[in-house]
Amino acid sequence: MKFKYYCSLFLFFLVVLNVEAQTYKFMATGFSVMERNEKGEWGKWSDLKDTSLIISLDTDKNRFVLYSQEIQLYEILSYEDSEENENDLIYPFTCRDDEGVPFTLSIITRKNQNNRKQLYINHKNFIVVYNIVNYAKKGER
Repeated sequence: MKFKYYCSLFLFFLVVLNVEAQTYKFMATGFSVMERNEKGEWGKWSDLKDTSLIISLDTDKNRFVLYSQEIQLYEILSYEDSEENENDLIYPFTCRDDEGVPFTLSIITRKNQNNRKQLYINHKNFIVVYNIVNYAKKGER
């Protein structure tokens, strides 16, 4: 009887130790910004600028990290339901920045644009969009 108990306990710990946190990494290849003017109206998107920063979605720690010149850390408050239409697949998140300001962050796949991925950071007075690709370390595929 003890043998079965210890085998079961061993298998349980083996399974628990094999559970890994889900971390997704992306490489941003370009970004653009749109701001509200003093009247509260949205302006135009800025010209797309090249970039090469790493973006990490860590579902174990419930956070996004953007490894830009100044590291941006966003706490995920809630994982919203995904939305899909004929053009887009949207994964929205309600987040909070380091000052406690809530905002929406979304990962969008543009189905009609060769499944291009974008990350939108939607604050009250500005929106930043990053063109992103899945990030693979050298030697990974």
